[in-house]
This record gives sequence, C-alpha cells and structure tokens, in this order.
Amino acid sequence: MSKPCIMRLQKECQRLAREPVEHIVAEPKPNNILEWHFVITGPPATPYEGGQYHGKLIFPSEYPYKPPAIMMLTPNGRFNTNTRLCLSMSDFHPETWVPAWSVASILNGVLSFMLESTPTVGSVEKSLAERQKLARASHAFNRKTPIFRELFPDLVDAAADDGDAEELPPETSSKAAGLGTLMFGVVAVVGVIAAAAALGVGQLEI
Repeated sequence: MSKPCIMRLQKECQRLAREPVEHIVAEPKPNNILEWHFVITGPPATPYEGGQYHGKLIFPSEYPYKPPAIMMLTPNGRFNTNTRLCLSMSDFHPETWVPAWSVASILNGVLSFMLESTPTVGSVEKSLAERQKLARASHAFNRKTPIFRELFPDLVDAAADDGDAEELPPETSSKAAGLGTLMFGVVAVVGVIAAAAALGVGQLEI
C-alpha cells in the first residue's frame, strides 16, 4: 500500500467527518483503509424512500490514480448485490477516472446513478412496488450484517427505535417462511388448549 494512497484516504475520511454528504454516510474498515463501507438513505419522493442501502468501495493501492471497485450489499431493485458495478467512476472504466474525484464524488455518483434507469453491468430492473418493498426490508437486512452493525451503530439503533418491520428479504427461502407459519400454528393451538383448561373444559377437539 503506497503512502500517497494512505494519506489521501485519511484526509478524505477527515473531510467527510467535517462535511457530511446528504443522504450518505461512509466509514473505512478499522483494520483496512482500502475497504470503505457506505450507506445511502433513500431520498424522499423516490422508489427508495425510507430505505437504507449498504455498499462498499475497494480502493487499489494506486488510488487516487486508479478508481475503486463499487458494490452494493443491500437488496435494492436497482443493482445486483455483491457484484462489481460498471460505473464511470468505478474500476470498470479506468479511462474515464479523474484523480481529483474524492470518496464524496464517487458516492454522489452512485446515488445519482441509482436514481436513474440507465442499464449497465450489475444493474437490474425491478418494479416500483418491488423497490418499495425492498426499501421497507432494508433495515432488517442490514442489521444481520456484522460489519454494518460495527461501523454504523447509530443507524442500527435508529432503525430499532423506529420499530421497522422485520420483513424477509427476497433471498430468504420459502422453507424459512414455511417454518414460521408452522411455529405460529403450534403456538395458536397451545394457546387454545390453555384457554380451555382455564375455563374448566374437560376435552377440546382441535
């Protein structure tokens, strides 16, 4: 890892702390300054309103002379997860990279592209209803990710205070959903039997 790269990323971390970017927070991984994690909060009046979208930037040791890889980790309906995104400020296009661009510039670019509909490598096309559903499920999804909880504890606490619904993400298997339904049924039956016993009913058909 080159010294210019480390110094540049340290300065950018300090700058983001002084000058926050609207709708976006970002933090480097404590033990690896080349890996940054960010969270985009869905702007109002967009399909992502109310959602929080976790992603990461992987910087090369040659940064700022070479661009980072960009990935989204939270299902969102615009980009595939855990997939390198083909954007003008990503490592897919080193020929369009400008060394003067900062972490803030990169993340603003990701948000801008998220709000567009231009297709690219790593993008998907989901309906408005699907994107809104994913926005509601995003908080619960993020809370299951250890690095998210470590780097963004304020967002975890805020989501818990808001009482967001623990909706299952699309990747969750139908088997898990079926198990939840079965457990609900067992609890309901036990409750009926207990109520009958309390009322002195000798026998109850289920």
